Amino acid sequence: MRVARILTRFNLGGPARQVLAADPRLRQRGIDVTLFVGRSESGEGDLLAQAERAGLRVRLLPDLGRSLRPDRDWRALLELRRELVRLDPDLVHTHASKAGLLGRLAAEAVPRARRVHSFHGHVLENYFSRAVSGLMLHCERRLARRTDGLVAVSHATLEDLVRLRVSERPRIECLPPGLDLAPFAALPALPALGTAAPGALRTELGLGEGEPLVLVVGRLAAVKRPRLALEAFALAEQARPGRPPAHLAFLGDGAERAALEAARRRLPPELGARVHLLGARPDPAPVYAEADLVLLASHSEGLPVALIEAGAAARPALATRVGGVPELITPDWNGKLASSALPEAARRGLAEGLLALLDDPGERRRLGLNGRARALERHGAEALVEGLERLYRRLLGEGQMRGRPVPARGPVPPPRPAPPDVPSAPRSPDP
Repeated sequence: MRVARILTRFNLGGPARQVLAADPRLRQRGIDVTLFVGRSESGEGDLLAQAERAGLRVRLLPDLGRSLRPDRDWRALLELRRELVRLDPDLVHTHASKAGLLGRLAAEAVPRARRVHSFHGHVLENYFSRAVSGLMLHCERRLARRTDGLVAVSHATLEDLVRLRVSERPRIECLPPGLDLAPFAALPALPALGTAAPGALRTELGLGEGEPLVLVVGRLAAVKRPRLALEAFALAEQARPGRPPAHLAFLGDGAERAALEAARRRLPPELGARVHLLGARPDPAPVYAEADLVLLASHSEGLPVALIEAGAAARPALATRVGGVPELITPDWNGKLASSALPEAARRGLAEGLLALLDDPGERRRLGLNGRARALERHGAEALVEGLERLYRRLLGEGQMRGRPVPARGPVPPPRPAPPDVPSAPRSPDP
């Protein structure tokens, strides 16, 4: 089976991490994947070097990108058409809005190829103007009728697509993210007393003994609301006089960086000095290792990979109740949730959550260990691979037919055992 997978860029975000985890394993099952990607935008970082080390077959299309650029988008469409005709895939799998539009239009040049599109969340309402949202919704409805398989990363995203009449419920399959969680599962859990073990990062940031580190992971984009995360942190710190001062670190980069830096400068100097912008780093596990909790202030999400990684790393999560987040976080079992109805309510709720966790290392450890149990139970790479293979073979009508053997193009590491401090507690409760 030949599959073409199309993304606008191979940055440090969730879709690329899922491809890295899934595609080498799909190859072992006789599914030969060719990846078509554009260039990452400034500050996003990219994982192309890791893709090459994993033996993935990658075609870089310079005109394919996330931003709207009509001239380059037209060239990207023509180039995709040529590449797909040359590859003659059995199935074309597109990801997110822009690649979904261009990729599915280009796939018409290969009429026999089945088409699959994955929604990693959506931007169909409360994101752009009403006119732009209406146009996008119209396009998605038309494209959905010409797509053989639709995938949502969370039940919340699936229900949104049904409510917005993108497609009927039976045509949409929920496939939650699956990742290579071994690097995170290998990290030591938080101690019952004190903070995460010090290392190079805490030394770099100047953290003193007993000073907790709050980590925000993701693009510095408006939808992620990094400034709201900063405001909630500042509000919490103002209510903790006499306690060991906490630090806040942002792992990621993007268009909101300048505004975030300006907001940091407006803080009292002593507090602003404890806010750190780490930029984009291709290997996040060592950063999670020195964090005490993970904060997410997003306005909209599908199923955030950062919270899955936090869970596997045994770090508790404090997040806004948006999209599929409640499918990952059960309040007071593996994290805490704050309202997201209005920015002020989200700010207060996140600040209250920080106050509850910053001075309670025992609770941080308990929530983190429960989060690890859930992440390893539900979001390993194999679960995603099995779901993708099942979907692909069903759409191609293969049933039990074996795919043609594909020569190995790189090593696929065996799964690593869970660390000894993973609890043998009951299975995680359904959210």
